Amino acid sequence: MRKYLIKSLLLISLLCTSSQLLAVDANIKGLIDLRAYHVTSDDSNSYLTGDYGKFRFDDGSGIALGQLGAHLNLEFNSTWSATLVANAFANKGNSAIGITEGFVSYKSLPSSNGWRIKSKLGVFYPTLSFENVATAWSTPYTLTSSSLNNWVGEELRNTGINLSLEKLGKFSGSKHNFSGDISLFKNNDPAGAMLAWHGWTIGSRQTLLHEKLIVQDFPARQQKLAAQAAESDPFLELDDRFGLHVSANWKYANKLKFNLGYYDNFAKEGIVENGQYTWTTEFIHSALKYRFAKEWEVIAQYMKGNTYMTSPYQEKVVDNDFDNAFVMLRHFWSNHHIAARFEHFNVDDLDNIWGDNNNEQGNAFSLAYRYKLSKQSFILTEYNYIDSTRPSRWYVNQAVDKKESQYQIGYRYYFKH
Repeated sequence: MRKYLIKSLLLISLLCTSSQLLAVDANIKGLIDLRAYHVTSDDSNSYLTGDYGKFRFDDGSGIALGQLGAHLNLEFNSTWSATLVANAFANKGNSAIGITEGFVSYKSLPSSNGWRIKSKLGVFYPTLSFENVATAWSTPYTLTSSSLNNWVGEELRNTGINLSLEKLGKFSGSKHNFSGDISLFKNNDPAGAMLAWHGWTIGSRQTLLHEKLIVQDFPARQQKLAAQAAESDPFLELDDRFGLHVSANWKYANKLKFNLGYYDNFAKEGIVENGQYTWTTEFIHSALKYRFAKEWEVIAQYMKGNTYMTSPYQEKVVDNDFDNAFVMLRHFWSNHHIAARFEHFNVDDLDNIWGDNNNEQGNAFSLAYRYKLSKQSFILTEYNYIDSTRPSRWYVNQAVDKKESQYQIGYRYYFKH
C-alpha cells in the first residue's frame, strides 16, 4: 500500500507540474509563518523529541519557521482538478519538508434544484476541523491548533476516496445548505499510538507523509511492548482493510455551520510488522461555528472515542478511552482580531499492563491577537497555558502534575500566484 501511495503522489505531482502541456489552469497559494517563542516547561523537551513537554518547542526560547506551506491546484475544466499540498517546518532539533496532501477532485455542476456531487481520490484530511480552514491546513485564528486538531494533524490522514452529496439552498430560495460525506480509506492502521504514549498536545506541526514519530520511553517497552519500534509510522497499511469516515453537515446563511461524524479505521487486531502494530481506533466528532453578532463568533469542537492495540496472541495490551473539547471565542473589528480558546482533554487507561500508564487529564487556555498589516500579511501574538496530570512522566523523573506556558510572536504572509 505504501508503494501505491507513493505512485499516486508522483502521478499527482506530474499532473501539477505539466499544466502548459495539458493546457489547464494552474495556481499556487501558500503561506510563510515566522515566529519567536518562549516556553516554560520545567526543563521538559517537546513531545516531538520523545519527551513529555506538551508544546511543539522545547523548554526555553528560540526562533522558528512555524510553517512554509504551498497549495498547488490544477484545474482541467469546471469539474475536474488536482491538488498537491506541501509543508516545511523548522526549529532547533526538528526540521522537515514534504507532502501532506495530494488528491484528484471532481465537482459536478449543480442541478436545477441545487443537488451537487463532489469527490476526492488520493490523500486528504478527514472532514472534521472547523479550526484548520486556511491554506495548507493552517488555522487563521491562532498560532497553534487546539489539542484536538493537533492530534488530527499528527496521526490522521485518509488515503482513499471521498464522496459527498450536497444540497444548495439558494436554488430553492432557502438559506440552508446540507451535505453528507463518506470516505473509504487505508494507510492509517497505527493511528492512536501517539495519543496513547504522549497524550494530547498543542502545536502547529503537521506530520509529513514520509515521517515517523518518536515513541516516548516507558518501562513496558522493555517488557510487554519490547517489539514496538522506536518510531511510530502513522500512515501505514498493515491489514489491507478499509476504514470508514462518515459525516453530515448543515450550514445556515453565513451565521451557522454544524458538523457531526463518525470515524473507524477498522484495523484488524494483533498484526505487528517491523515493530508497527495495528491500532483499532474509532471516535465520534462534532463541530459548531456560530456568528452571534456582527463582530463576534464562537467555534466549538468535540471528540470522544477509543483506541486499543493487541499482541499477536490477541492480548489487549493497550486500551484507552479518550475525549476532547474546546470552545473558541472570536472578536474582530477593523484590522484587529482576538481569539480566546478553552480546552479540556482526557485519556482513560483501561488495561492493566505494568509500566505503561496512559491516564491523562488536563485543561488548556490560549489567547491570541492578530493585526492585519495588509491583505496578505499579519502580525500575531499568542499565550498558551496547559495544566495537565500524566502519571507516565514519573517514569522519567518528571512531575506528574505540570503547568506549562508558551509565549509567541509571529509574522504571516499569504501569497497567491
